[in-house]
Amino acid sequence: MKMKIKNRKTYLIKLIRLTGTQRRMGLLVVFSFFLFLSGCSKDDTVVEPASRVIPLQTTVQATVNLRSTGGFAILAGSLVSNVPTSSITGDIGLSPAARSFITGFGLTEVTGTLYAADDVSPAGISAMLTAAKGDLTTAYNDAAGRTSTDIVLLSGNIGGLTLTPGLYKSSGSLEISSGDLTFDAKGITNAVFIIQIASTLNTTSGRQIILSGGAKASNIFWQVGTSATLGTTSVFKGTIMADQSISLKTGARVEGRLLARIAAVNLAGNTVVKPTL
Repeated sequence: MKMKIKNRKTYLIKLIRLTGTQRRMGLLVVFSFFLFLSGCSKDDTVVEPASRVIPLQTTVQATVNLRSTGGFAILAGSLVSNVPTSSITGDIGLSPAARSFITGFGLTEVTGTLYAADDVSPAGISAMLTAAKGDLTTAYNDAAGRTSTDIVLLSGNIGGLTLTPGLYKSSGSLEISSGDLTFDAKGITNAVFIIQIASTLNTTSGRQIILSGGAKASNIFWQVGTSATLGTTSVFKGTIMADQSISLKTGARVEGRLLARIAAVNLAGNTVVKPTL
């Protein structure tokens, strides 16, 4: 604890001028006061957690054009695995890995079509998936390369924050913990949010992303430099474009897309719904 003492010398001089009982009692107070101070280190200052105020941005970001990738709820490079029972609304694609690396899905878990690089019927599936993976790389690089004069820097835990339209950047990892995250479009039609993350994205169990002010999951883009993990029963909004992998823990729900450029998308009893425009 840190305390400031004003005019200490003046106070002592006045105390010395006192006489009798007044002086004795004054000395007792001073002695007790200095005993108290002696137990207080200068480094014991109690600092309240700093509240982070997110400034409004004036630069309007255009949407990230997903091109043919936008037709998928899930797209991966090496594996799409599932621990039943999940519910997927939208197509699933895997390339360059073969169909044998799409595992664990029952007949009624996917409302959409499953595509793999080695499919021979109908004709052209391999080429379609190659194009989609190329479009994913283009979209990923677009999001990663965005700049702005009023970009907002983020770090660590962003749970509890409210983000308004614009561009956000983290030079490390981000997590949503100790609070939910809100996207507020401020009534702006088709407001776009882009979050650039150099490393990992993680959410802890039960955390949610909340949309307000007309914000849409289809206009939220997470560019993740390595991998993303969504915690048990968490609720997530937006398109994740991860350079490596995406993993969902049991019961996590997503309104958005799970797009992994190189590695796997792993599911465990999840709900994934491709967002409407």
